[in-house]
Amino acid sequence: MNSIFHRVSIRKYQEKPVEEEKIELLLKAAMQAPSACNQQPWEFYVVTDRETISKLAESTPYARAAKGAPLVIVPCYRKNGLIAPSLAEIDLSICTENILLEADDLGLGAVMMAVAPDREWMEAVRKACGISLELEPFCLIPAGYPAEGHPQQDRYDPSRIHRI
Repeated sequence: MNSIFHRVSIRKYQEKPVEEEKIELLLKAAMQAPSACNQQPWEFYVVTDRETISKLAESTPYARAAKGAPLVIVPCYRKNGLIAPSLAEIDLSICTENILLEADDLGLGAVMMAVAPDREWMEAVRKACGISLELEPFCLIPAGYPAEGHPQQDRYDPSRIHRI
């Protein structure tokens, strides 16, 4: 689990496409995530089209860095037929982390850009990708070969640990 201690948020990318094999590994990692009642509510939009990526970069005030990414993964969750629908966003959080860790392991950089629960942002992403009304967009994950790098911060803080 070295990626946990190595991964950082990357917002600048080389102009180099991400290979299909690596995209598949990112999605396999996502789908290995645990989910409430094993409901696996996720579906993914894989965006490499420059025009669509530009629209996604304008979908929230915080998504501008997506514009330079060769790849944006848009995890979504189903609204219907779930055993524990109130936990779908937690499930998506876990699968998103798996994508971020796998990206690091593959030599890629990535960052999670929140979309849910802001309805305006979710609708902008839905429109940009043509996402069905049966799905809810959760976040944007721009990814690619890093054009920047910085060391990970040590966030361990023993004062936040309470033992009983």
